[in-house]
Amino acid sequence: QVQLVESGGGLVQAGGSLRLSCAAPGRSFSMPDMGWFRQAPGKEYNFVAYINQGGTSTSYADSVKGRFTISRDNAKNTLSLQMNSLRPDDTAYYYCAAKIRGFNIRNANEYDYWGQGTQVTVSS
Repeated sequence: QVQLVESGGGLVQAGGSLRLSCAAPGRSFSMPDMGWFRQAPGKEYNFVAYINQGGTSTSYADSVKGRFTISRDNAKNTLSLQMNSLRPDDTAYYYCAAKIRGFNIRNANEYDYWGQGTQVTVSS
């Protein structure tokens, strides 16, 4: 069974930074294409960022472009999301997700495995 585990969430003031991490414990699952999504209370999953398996291609939601950076370390089988210049509207539960099938990198329904999420709260 594939397991993804996020960490690094927390409470931060507007303008601050956080770094989220996602790990795939064990050796049976090498992270494929990966994405970060977020979900605010009562709302749907929103695409945040994507990185391909080789780490050579990335994509970001317009709302985070220039502030967030997605990266991965395939040797350690980990994924990261560096979040700078955080704003109150970045407050949400953040999820990492693994994508094996499909072509729409921004569609949550095309991601196959999800972590349990980590809360990010940005105060004004």
